[in-house]
Formats: sequence, C-alpha cells, structure tokens
Amino acid sequence: MNTYRVAQVATAGGPFEIVEREVPQPGPGHVRMAVEACGICHSDDFFVNAGMPGVRFPLVPGHEVAGRIEELGEGTQDRGWQVGDRVTVGWFGGSCGHCEPCRQGDFIVCESLKIPGWAYDGGFAEVMIAPTDALARIPDALSATDAGPMACAGVTTYNGLRRSSARPGDLVAVLGIGGLGHLGVKYAVAMGFETVAIARGADKADFAKQLGAHHYIDSTAPTAVAEALQSLGGAKVVLATAGSSDAITATVDGMSHRGELVVIGATPDPMGISPFQLILSGRIVRGHPSGTAQDVRDTMEFSVLHGIRPTVETVPLSQAGEAYQKMLSGAARFRMVLTTR
Repeated sequence: MNTYRVAQVATAGGPFEIVEREVPQPGPGHVRMAVEACGICHSDDFFVNAGMPGVRFPLVPGHEVAGRIEELGEGTQDRGWQVGDRVTVGWFGGSCGHCEPCRQGDFIVCESLKIPGWAYDGGFAEVMIAPTDALARIPDALSATDAGPMACAGVTTYNGLRRSSARPGDLVAVLGIGGLGHLGVKYAVAMGFETVAIARGADKADFAKQLGAHHYIDSTAPTAVAEALQSLGGAKVVLATAGSSDAITATVDGMSHRGELVVIGATPDPMGISPFQLILSGRIVRGHPSGTAQDVRDTMEFSVLHGIRPTVETVPLSQAGEAYQKMLSGAARFRMVLTTR
C-alpha cells in the first residue's frame, strides 16, 4: 500500500480525525511496524491536551503498540531483527544513550525519553516507525490485543512490584483495580504476596476475588483504608494505581514499619503526606516510571508463564475518538484497545 490511516488530533484538545498519509520509510536504526493493536492509556490525555512540554500537532497518540516489522532500516538486521517479527513498543519508545541516566544504564529515566505519541507518531495508526531499542519481542502465546497493554499498563505494574521491597508472603495492597490495578492484583498474587485489593464500592469485592485477591477493602466504607490495612498487619507495599492523590494519601498510615508506597497512578494534584507519617515508621514513597523494552519482554514472559492477560475491549481504529472518550469518562473499566486488522 502507498498510504495508511492514522487517528490524529489536529489541535490541543481537539477531536480525533481519520487521515491518510503516505507510507514512510524507516531510517537507520529504525523499523516500520504494521500496527495490529494499540491500547489507550489515560496518560494519552496529557499529550492530546498539550499537558506535556514540546507536544506538536497534528498529534498521533498511542504507546501500547503491538504489531509486526514490515520494513527494516539500515543497520537493524545486525541487531537481530527481521521482517515479520512480532513486536511491541510501549511508554519506553527509545532513549538518547548519552545522558547521565543512560550512561548509568537507567534508560527508563532518560532525560530525552522518546515516548511514542510525543517524541514521534504513536500507535493510533496502521503503520508506525520506531527505533530498535524500543522493540520487545512478543511471545507466541500472546495475541496483539493482549501484548499492546503489556507494554505500558503491564510492565508498569509488574516492574513496580518486582522492584519493590516486598517478598513472598508479605502483605501487598493494590489501590485501584481498573486498567492498571486489575493487572497489579494478578501479578501480586502470582509473585506470592498476600494481596489486598482496594477500590470504591462493595460491588467490586467479587471481582477482586476473581482476580485472586485474598482481601478486599471498600475505600468508601466507614472503616478507613488505613485502619483496615492495619487490621491485616499493615502493608509492606502499597501499589497505588489510582490517579487520585486523596486516595493515595489515605493508604499511607496503613503501611507497616519500613513500608513502601509505590506510586504509578498519574495525577498533577499534590499528595497530603506529612513528614511525621514517613519518619516515625521509616516509610518510603517512590515514583515508578514503567520499564524498558527488556522489562516489557520480561513482563510478557511472566504473564505467559502464569496465564495472566489484560481485560480489554477492542474497537476499530476508525472509532478511536469514541474509544478515547469512553476511557476518559471512566465507562471503560479496563483497557480500550484499537485494532487495525
């Protein structure tokens, strides 16, 4: 084909429109992917509404991309990639390789991190160009619609837990059981943690148990979240997936001594945590930023090993605007995924 379709936003906060473009050629160190699926992440809203510096329009969002390599740029064969390889690209869309974090091998906090849909056109499209250091090979057992969300939602929750201070048998709480949190509960159980799911409303208790949670806390109940966690012995780790600073703050006093709050739910609102809450019990608050392409590969392989899959709702690319609005409204409890095939 000579042209391909993208779902783009022409101006900040504007509507999505389907536009045809000429098929691009990959440059050195890059490949062209035939996109098969792309998850819609809540952080896409930061780019669509120009909430991040340097966002350029027209904008093609999407950083939960899964597809196949259809053309190789110069030098990519030497890096082990071939036409037809099944690959994902996530929040980690490539690094500069020369800033201080990169020189230390900490690529996910690269000072010039190349997030798809910000640094270059993302996966709300039939075709995407990506650098090879952003590619993660998809295991045969994963479909494209499952693999796409693993490249952001999956790796963020998986890495947030495996790099935490929790060890098998420890009490671990997952705040929120939506697009991120439902995977967080599944990973926490598979890692051997005594898992607590926290969400709004008693009606979510059955779903939390279906995910494998050993305990459920209704955050709207008269008993405070912190008190409920302490009645279970105190959480060694709280994985905060909900994008609510108030909800995150409410978990702090529910942590054990030396407890760790791992924040992955993105919101610009400040958290109301006092130094006393941290100092007296030696608690830690840590932000966690997704993971590299290798981390994505690790996430997918762990997911295959333990039978973990995201809960998704698939929508054709032509309905990107409707799917995006459904995600924003909260009507989609899990991952909306655009498909092109």
